[in-house]
Amino acid sequence: MTDTVTLTDFPFRTYDKLRYCDTDRQGHVNNAVFATFLETGRTEILHDPSRALVEPGCAFVIARVALDYRAEVNWPGDVHIGTRIAKVGRSSITIEQGLFQNERCVATAETVVVQMDEATRRSRPMSEATKAHLLGIVSEPTA
Repeated sequence: MTDTVTLTDFPFRTYDKLRYCDTDRQGHVNNAVFATFLETGRTEILHDPSRALVEPGCAFVIARVALDYRAEVNWPGDVHIGTRIAKVGRSSITIEQGLFQNERCVATAETVVVQMDEATRRSRPMSEATKAHLLGIVSEPTA
């Protein structure tokens, strides 16, 4: 992602309220909490109650997370989370996200999730309907 990432680059947006317990000894939000922010944004798409994406007997699991920290996050306040679908594979989805505090990008991430068959514990292809829906919301990164 480019250095000029803004929240408007992402079609799906939500936020998390920062809690005092999210802070560390240095007084900023602990780096591990960033993964929770990413989860908040991901689940808004992957587990939307109005549109089930995962097949019966399956679950989405994380195969890869690449997280780039760009700035500190400080309590109190909110973190705004931008999310977009970047790529749809046979059984995987690549998700790009940006985290923002006070309109400043504080982190960017790319996460690959895979649909896993809960019985075999192996990847299972997504249905054509699910792939079509996801392909319909794939976002082109901005330059």
